[in-house]
Amino acid sequence: MLDLTAKIYNDEAAARAHLESVLWADGRVCPHCGVVGNSTLLAGKSTRPGVYKCKEKECRKPFSVTVGTVFERSHIPLHKWVLATHLLSASKKGMSAHQLYRMLGFGSYKTAWFMAHRIRLAMNPGDASPPMGDDGGAVEVDETFIGNLRDRPKAKGGAGHKMKVVSLVERNTGRARSIVVNDLSLKTIGPILAANIDRCVSSAEHAGT
Repeated sequence: MLDLTAKIYNDEAAARAHLESVLWADGRVCPHCGVVGNSTLLAGKSTRPGVYKCKEKECRKPFSVTVGTVFERSHIPLHKWVLATHLLSASKKGMSAHQLYRMLGFGSYKTAWFMAHRIRLAMNPGDASPPMGDDGGAVEVDETFIGNLRDRPKAKGGAGHKMKVVSLVERNTGRARSIVVNDLSLKTIGPILAANIDRCVSSAEHAGT
């Protein structure tokens, strides 16, 4: 259970130490040259807390645990980022930016929206995401219609004014993937299925397209 009174959610130094223990479990890694364990902590009144300097002769660049992350160059306190990340990751039913705004006590909803967007973007596996059905199980495919297209007025009947979304779900694991498309023709959907479903899939169900 989440303890909102935990120090990593209320103290910036504790939050930084927590991230360092997670990201640098095997030693500090310079994000510029990739060398492990060859850096020193910078000290001084003009130096921000948690800044290290790489000691490699060809690098010698300063860095912190936030470099290369969604937390980099942010004016939002680091402990707020750690709390927001935990809330978005642990919430079974998802969490809206409005709820995040209320729980983190921000003065602006836009700040909470920005944080939620950045954190979700960081969670996107991108090209590293494996094809669906790579265990040989079935992949179910279906389409749905969501919201309204900006360039089309709302129609009295049909779904021509709505966004078209194709969703794929692994039957064995429940893993899902959704893609917005311009139309639901086989010419459009075929390449999406080929790119996202493993060739070893034994069977697939495709309803309604």
